[in-house]
Amino acid sequence: MNAIRAWFRERLPISPDQVLEVLDEPVPNHLKRWWFCLGGTPAYLFVVQIVTGILLAFYYQPSPTTAYESVRFITNDVAYGWYFRSLHKWAATLMIASVVLHQMRVYFTGAYRKPRELNWMIGMCLLLCTLVIGFTGYSLVFEQLSYWGATVAANICDTVPVVGGFAKRMLLAGDTYNSETVPRFFILHAAVLPATMIFLLVIHIGLIRMQGVTEFRFEDEPPRAKQHFPFFPDHLCTELMMGLVLMILLSVLATVLPASMGPRADPLVTPDVIKPEWFFYATFRWLKLFSATTAVISMGLIVFLMFIWPFIDAAFRRFTRFAEASVWIGIAGALAIIGLTVWEAAVTH
Repeated sequence: MNAIRAWFRERLPISPDQVLEVLDEPVPNHLKRWWFCLGGTPAYLFVVQIVTGILLAFYYQPSPTTAYESVRFITNDVAYGWYFRSLHKWAATLMIASVVLHQMRVYFTGAYRKPRELNWMIGMCLLLCTLVIGFTGYSLVFEQLSYWGATVAANICDTVPVVGGFAKRMLLAGDTYNSETVPRFFILHAAVLPATMIFLLVIHIGLIRMQGVTEFRFEDEPPRAKQHFPFFPDHLCTELMMGLVLMILLSVLATVLPASMGPRADPLVTPDVIKPEWFFYATFRWLKLFSATTAVISMGLIVFLMFIWPFIDAAFRRFTRFAEASVWIGIAGALAIIGLTVWEAAVTH
């Protein structure tokens, strides 16, 4: 054993103490509260997505003529295929929800302020990538609603001034839904977007390590309470416990509410009701309230303002008396999104 240990140390001159020193970074005391650890939740779910996605990709055939049957084969015939497909579906749902909640937590605690403006913008990119990866995954099944949802999304892209036509052709691999559309969605879903998200996550986590986590102190804490606790093993155990709870929750959801199959896509039959996945309900309702161009431009403006919000907030705090105006604006925005989502979920058309 000593000879083996010496062989590895000669080729990997890293001692256990050095590894422990890297891992054992002091963690702010407020991270003992679970709602401040939401950043690790989507990262764990992203790993679940990658693992289950690779397993599904062994059987999935990205073509309009074979996609639906391959998903049906996975669901009905492959051993535990229904379970891993359901895990993939529910992990995607929870991942989108946790990314949104994490972004909201960062917003309402002001953790995007100087010097963390760039990390907020990277977080916004991750949020958009998460939404797009959810959309492309939903479109791969080649069900009736997923086919028409992709068609509607492409037509919405076409209303964007200047770049709309190009965006539609890039999405559909042509002017209309064709034989190359499903392979295009598959490449985006399985390669381009995951690689982009991994790249952004590396930068995101690197900036957190360089800048540190925004620290908070609460009124219920004793005046002389310790302000930090060790990452290893304390915080690592917390994250592992959250991962275990998520795994149990995912297994329960996948078993009790497994992913089902809708009607196969038929380009000649338009469904009576076309609805996207729940995370696009607010957007879909917004599109129904205004003309297509007005709705798309206004949504683009809202997303742009969210990207640069740290600088808008800094201007509010510098030039007005409303230092916490962003909180009230955030509450109004959150209520509007919830209201539009519930509205779209409640109506038939």
